[in-house]
Amino acid sequence: MTSLRVLHVDDEPDIRDVVEMSLGLDPEFAIKSCGSGADALAASDDWPPDVILLDVMMPEMDGPTTLKRLRERPNTSLTPVVFMTARAQAREIETFVSLGAAGVIAKPFDPMTLASAVRRYVRPSKPSLSSLKSNFLQRAKTDAAALASYRAALAQAFDSNAQPALEEVKALAHGLAGAGGIFGFAAISEKAAALVIAAEALRDGTGAVAACMRTLDELLVQIELA
Repeated sequence: MTSLRVLHVDDEPDIRDVVEMSLGLDPEFAIKSCGSGADALAASDDWPPDVILLDVMMPEMDGPTTLKRLRERPNTSLTPVVFMTARAQAREIETFVSLGAAGVIAKPFDPMTLASAVRRYVRPSKPSLSSLKSNFLQRAKTDAAALASYRAALAQAFDSNAQPALEEVKALAHGLAGAGGIFGFAAISEKAAALVIAAEALRDGTGAVAACMRTLDELLVQIELA
Protein backbone atom coordinates (compact mmCIF):
# COMPACT_ATOMS: atom_id res chain seq x y z
CA MET A 1 0.00 0.00 0.00
CA THR A 2 1.34 3.45 -0.95
CA SER A 3 1.62 5.75 2.04
CA LEU A 4 0.14 9.23 2.00
CA ARG A 5 2.95 11.64 2.67
CA VAL A 6 2.26 14.41 5.17
CA LEU A 7 4.82 17.18 5.61
CA HIS A 8 4.28 18.98 8.91
CA VAL A 9 5.96 22.34 9.55
CA ASP A 10 6.00 23.95 13.00
CA ASP A 11 8.77 25.65 15.00
CA GLU A 12 7.48 24.15 18.28
CA PRO A 13 8.99 20.69 18.97
CA ASP A 14 6.11 19.70 21.27
CA ILE A 15 3.55 20.41 18.55
CA ARG A 16 5.57 18.40 16.03
CA ASP A 17 5.67 15.47 18.45
CA VAL A 18 1.91 15.56 19.05
CA VAL A 19 1.10 15.76 15.33
CA GLU A 20 3.48 12.91 14.52
CA MET A 21 1.94 10.79 17.26
CA SER A 22 -1.62 11.67 16.21
CA LEU A 23 -1.14 10.96 12.52
CA GLY A 24 0.83 7.84 13.39
CA LEU A 25 -2.46 6.34 14.59
CA ASP A 26 -3.38 5.99 10.90
CA PRO A 27 -1.12 3.39 9.24
CA GLU A 28 -1.74 4.92 5.81
CA PHE A 29 0.12 8.13 6.70
CA ALA A 30 3.86 8.69 6.42
CA ILE A 31 4.91 11.83 8.32
CA LYS A 32 7.94 14.07 7.98
CA SER A 33 8.35 16.96 10.44
CA CYS A 34 10.21 20.23 9.86
CA GLY A 35 10.99 23.02 12.29
CA SER A 36 11.07 25.91 9.82
CA GLY A 37 9.90 27.07 6.43
CA ALA A 38 13.42 26.72 5.02
CA ASP A 39 13.58 23.10 6.19
CA ALA A 40 10.19 22.42 4.59
CA LEU A 41 11.37 23.75 1.22
CA ALA A 42 14.41 21.51 1.33
CA ALA A 43 12.43 18.46 2.46
CA SER A 44 9.78 18.86 -0.23
CA ASP A 45 12.44 18.66 -2.94
CA ASP A 46 13.57 15.20 -1.84
CA TRP A 47 10.26 13.98 -0.38
CA PRO A 48 7.29 15.37 -2.38
CA PRO A 49 4.32 15.36 0.02
CA ASP A 50 0.65 14.66 -0.67
CA VAL A 51 -0.41 17.32 1.83
CA ILE A 52 1.41 19.97 3.87
CA LEU A 53 0.40 21.06 7.37
CA LEU A 54 1.83 24.52 7.94
CA ASP A 55 2.04 26.66 11.07
CA VAL A 56 1.23 30.34 10.49
CA MET A 57 3.43 32.06 13.07
CA MET A 58 7.07 31.03 12.66
CA PRO A 59 10.29 33.05 12.98
CA GLU A 60 12.33 34.10 9.92
CA MET A 61 9.87 32.65 7.40
CA ASP A 62 6.22 32.60 8.45
CA GLY A 63 3.49 30.34 7.07
CA PRO A 64 2.18 32.63 4.28
CA THR A 65 5.74 33.29 3.07
CA THR A 66 6.52 29.57 3.11
CA LEU A 67 3.34 28.88 1.15
CA LYS A 68 4.36 31.42 -1.48
CA ARG A 69 7.75 29.75 -1.85
CA LEU A 70 6.18 26.29 -2.03
CA ARG A 71 3.88 27.45 -4.85
CA GLU A 72 6.93 28.52 -6.84
CA ARG A 73 8.32 24.95 -6.87
CA PRO A 74 7.17 22.27 -9.34
CA ASN A 75 6.91 19.55 -6.67
CA THR A 76 4.54 21.59 -4.48
CA SER A 77 2.86 24.06 -6.86
CA LEU A 78 -0.49 22.27 -6.47
CA THR A 79 0.04 20.31 -3.25
CA PRO A 80 -2.79 20.94 -0.74
CA VAL A 81 -1.49 23.16 2.06
CA VAL A 82 -3.46 23.36 5.30
CA PHE A 83 -2.67 26.06 7.84
CA MET A 84 -2.68 25.00 11.49
CA THR A 85 -3.32 28.04 13.65
CA ALA A 86 -5.22 29.46 16.59
CA ARG A 87 -6.24 32.30 14.26
CA ALA A 88 -9.27 30.50 12.88
CA GLN A 89 -11.97 33.16 12.79
CA ALA A 90 -14.05 33.34 9.60
CA ARG A 91 -12.27 36.45 8.28
CA GLU A 92 -8.84 34.93 8.89
CA ILE A 93 -9.79 31.63 7.26
CA GLU A 94 -11.00 33.56 4.21
CA THR A 95 -7.65 35.34 4.04
CA PHE A 96 -5.67 32.09 4.29
CA VAL A 97 -7.76 30.48 1.55
CA SER A 98 -7.28 33.54 -0.66
CA LEU A 99 -3.53 33.00 -0.28
CA GLY A 100 -3.92 29.54 -1.78
CA ALA A 101 -4.41 27.34 1.29
CA ALA A 102 -6.75 24.35 0.99
CA GLY A 103 -8.14 25.06 4.45
CA VAL A 104 -7.40 25.57 8.14
CA ILE A 105 -7.17 23.21 11.11
CA ALA A 106 -7.68 25.15 14.32
CA LYS A 107 -5.35 24.93 17.29
CA PRO A 108 -5.79 23.41 19.75
CA PHE A 109 -6.81 20.31 17.80
CA ASP A 110 -8.05 16.93 18.99
CA PRO A 111 -5.18 14.42 18.57
CA MET A 112 -7.66 11.58 18.18
CA THR A 113 -9.41 13.14 15.21
CA LEU A 114 -6.49 14.93 13.53
CA ALA A 115 -5.91 12.10 11.03
CA SER A 116 -9.48 12.23 9.77
CA ALA A 117 -9.31 16.04 9.55
CA VAL A 118 -6.14 15.86 7.46
CA ARG A 119 -7.54 13.13 5.23
CA ARG A 120 -10.21 15.56 3.96
CA TYR A 121 -7.46 17.50 2.23
CA VAL A 122 -5.26 14.68 0.95
CA ARG A 123 -7.12 13.76 -2.19
CA PRO A 124 -9.15 16.77 -3.25
CA SER A 125 -9.55 17.46 -6.92
CA LYS A 126 -6.57 19.70 -7.48
CA PRO A 127 -7.69 23.11 -8.71
CA SER A 128 -6.10 24.41 -11.88
CA LEU A 129 -4.01 27.56 -11.80
CA SER A 130 -6.65 29.34 -13.88
CA SER A 131 -9.28 28.38 -11.30
CA LEU A 132 -7.13 29.70 -8.46
CA LYS A 133 -6.55 32.94 -10.36
CA SER A 134 -10.27 33.28 -10.98
CA ASN A 135 -11.01 32.78 -7.28
CA PHE A 136 -8.45 35.43 -6.36
CA LEU A 137 -9.90 37.93 -8.83
CA GLN A 138 -13.39 37.36 -7.46
CA ARG A 139 -12.08 38.00 -3.97
CA ALA A 140 -10.17 41.09 -5.19
CA LYS A 141 -13.35 42.55 -6.70
CA THR A 142 -15.17 42.02 -3.39
CA ASP A 143 -12.31 43.66 -1.50
CA ALA A 144 -12.32 46.56 -3.97
CA ALA A 145 -15.97 47.26 -3.18
CA ALA A 146 -15.15 47.27 0.54
CA LEU A 147 -12.15 49.55 -0.02
CA ALA A 148 -14.33 51.97 -1.97
CA SER A 149 -16.77 52.18 0.93
CA TYR A 150 -13.97 52.83 3.44
CA ARG A 151 -12.53 55.43 1.08
CA ALA A 152 -15.62 57.53 1.57
CA ALA A 153 -15.08 57.52 5.33
CA LEU A 154 -11.46 58.57 4.95
CA ALA A 155 -12.27 61.27 2.38
CA GLN A 156 -14.49 63.25 4.75
CA ALA A 157 -11.83 63.89 7.37
CA PHE A 158 -9.27 61.75 9.11
CA ASP A 159 -9.94 61.75 12.82
CA SER A 160 -10.52 59.18 15.56
CA ASN A 161 -13.80 58.15 13.93
CA ALA A 162 -11.97 57.21 10.73
CA GLN A 163 -9.40 55.02 12.52
CA PRO A 164 -11.44 51.77 12.22
CA ALA A 165 -11.88 52.36 8.49
CA LEU A 166 -8.13 52.88 8.11
CA GLU A 167 -7.39 49.60 9.90
CA GLU A 168 -9.80 47.76 7.61
CA VAL A 169 -8.13 49.33 4.56
CA LYS A 170 -4.75 48.21 5.82
CA ALA A 171 -5.96 44.64 6.49
CA LEU A 172 -7.53 44.29 3.04
CA ALA A 173 -4.46 45.71 1.35
CA HIS A 174 -2.17 43.39 3.27
CA GLY A 175 -4.09 40.33 2.07
CA LEU A 176 -4.12 41.52 -1.55
CA ALA A 177 -0.40 42.30 -1.47
CA GLY A 178 0.46 38.74 -0.49
CA ALA A 179 -2.01 36.88 -2.67
CA GLY A 180 -1.59 39.06 -5.75
CA GLY A 181 2.03 38.06 -6.16
CA ILE A 182 1.27 34.37 -5.72
CA PHE A 183 -1.29 34.32 -8.52
CA GLY A 184 0.65 36.48 -10.97
CA PHE A 185 -1.02 39.84 -10.40
CA ALA A 186 2.15 41.81 -9.73
CA ALA A 187 0.56 45.23 -10.24
CA ILE A 188 -2.17 44.52 -7.69
CA SER A 189 0.42 43.20 -5.24
CA GLU A 190 2.63 46.28 -5.72
CA LYS A 191 -0.19 48.81 -5.30
CA ALA A 192 -1.62 46.93 -2.31
CA ALA A 193 1.79 46.89 -0.60
CA ALA A 194 2.09 50.64 -1.24
CA LEU A 195 -1.34 51.15 0.33
CA VAL A 196 -0.28 49.26 3.46
CA ILE A 197 2.68 51.63 3.82
CA ALA A 198 0.53 54.71 3.18
CA ALA A 199 -2.09 53.54 5.71
CA GLU A 200 0.56 52.93 8.36
CA ALA A 201 2.06 56.37 7.74
CA LEU A 202 -1.36 58.01 8.07
CA ARG A 203 -2.06 56.09 11.26
CA ASP A 204 1.30 57.12 12.74
CA GLY A 205 0.82 60.76 11.82
CA THR A 206 3.69 60.82 9.32
CA GLY A 207 1.54 60.57 6.19
CA ALA A 208 -1.18 62.58 4.51
CA VAL A 209 -4.79 61.68 3.76
CA ALA A 210 -4.32 62.72 0.14
CA ALA A 211 -1.38 60.35 -0.34
CA CYS A 212 -3.31 57.44 1.18
CA MET A 213 -6.34 58.18 -0.98
CA ARG A 214 -4.24 58.39 -4.12
CA THR A 215 -2.62 55.04 -3.40
CA LEU A 216 -6.00 53.47 -2.67
CA ASP A 217 -7.35 54.79 -5.98
CA GLU A 218 -4.36 53.33 -7.84
CA LEU A 219 -5.06 49.94 -6.31
CA LEU A 220 -8.73 50.12 -7.30
CA VAL A 221 -7.72 50.89 -10.87
CA GLN A 222 -5.40 47.86 -11.02
CA ILE A 223 -8.12 45.58 -9.71
CA GLU A 224 -10.55 46.95 -12.28
CA LEU A 225 -8.04 46.36 -15.08
CA ALA A 226 -7.20 42.78 -14.02
